[in-house]
Amino acid sequence: MRPSVIKLFGLIALLLVGRFALAQPLTIDITKGIEGSGIPIAIAPFGGGAPEDIAGIIASDLQRTGKIAPQSAGARADYSVTGQAQPGGSRGYIVQFQLAGVQGAPLLNLSFDVPPNQLRPVAHRISDLIYEKLTGEKGLAGTRIAYIASSGGSWYLVVADADGQNPRVILRSGQPLMSPAWSPDGGKLAYVSFEGRRPQIIVQDIYSGARRVVSAAPGINGAPSWSPNGQRLAFTLSKDGNPEIYALDLATQSPVRLTSGSAIDTEPVWLPDGSIVFTSDRGGSPQLYRIGPGGGAAQRLTFEGDYNARPTVSPDGRTIAMVHRRGGRFHIAVLDLQTRQFRVLTAGGLDESPSFAPNGKMIIYSNGQRLTAVSLDGSVKQDFALRGNGRDPVWAPYGR
Repeated sequence: MRPSVIKLFGLIALLLVGRFALAQPLTIDITKGIEGSGIPIAIAPFGGGAPEDIAGIIASDLQRTGKIAPQSAGARADYSVTGQAQPGGSRGYIVQFQLAGVQGAPLLNLSFDVPPNQLRPVAHRISDLIYEKLTGEKGLAGTRIAYIASSGGSWYLVVADADGQNPRVILRSGQPLMSPAWSPDGGKLAYVSFEGRRPQIIVQDIYSGARRVVSAAPGINGAPSWSPNGQRLAFTLSKDGNPEIYALDLATQSPVRLTSGSAIDTEPVWLPDGSIVFTSDRGGSPQLYRIGPGGGAAQRLTFEGDYNARPTVSPDGRTIAMVHRRGGRFHIAVLDLQTRQFRVLTAGGLDESPSFAPNGKMIIYSNGQRLTAVSLDGSVKQDFALRGNGRDPVWAPYGR
């Protein structure tokens, strides 16, 4: 069985592999990028002598979207970006930029008063403003990711910019860390820690560093997931003997059991309506199921192949991404809950741990060592520049 799934299931070795003679939805494989140059935009170096290459950061951000094609200054393009980063008060900078169309008419003309250590974030902000102006979609350059890194017998919970740069370790542990999950406001992370050599679920404020143990029941404490309103956590406990899904009210600390039976039920994630998608072997192999906010009868969602696990839900609740196995390889796949269309997005290998970007357009995942993102239609692929390895990536929501 797959190592990353073993850690999430706790008892995944008990899962049986089987096949189902049931009707299967349409499947589309998308394993190569779609050729396309994107919207050409010429980006000139910013004047003023700022220590950060603002124009270079903007160009890199826009290139990564796959929808905009940055060009050097003076090149023929549909749009152009020019700007300055002049020294301002308190040793900060006044950053000004202009986005113009082919006729020179300004589409954006803005300035920012920026502290000296905020030049990179403001470059990301400018990238997102340009991207939204040209595409009508919210950008991702100013968002963050979290992931688990390990080295030399230590595990690190890391928060970084959406391009993998500017990493910040918010927790170092001598015992394994796994399954981070962002709160809806982007201010906290829930995760599983083996500190004390037993699994426990912890919620940590990423700004103050304050930590709170929310579950340390006997047996498995795994796979935390925040409710849409941030007031509850769903996770897996085996305190009654079998791995089951529970929901915990964070105010009252009262866990409510949502599943029961002899199957392994784990990896819960919430849909916007309060229902929960989770992984279960109740049909003979790991597949995805859905239950209502209070539990009850489970509806099976996946029928393609003998292994679908580690679900994640798009912000609009329409699409579920998952780890899908076929031919001995693990892929990232998506299921549209409205059309029932099932699509395989990656060429596969050891792909794991998918997580949607807050605009729902990209999915970040790991191959056990590095982080990659793929667009929802499979046409764009992004590699993340990390210092060391990265696993269990999660994309932060739009927030503070």
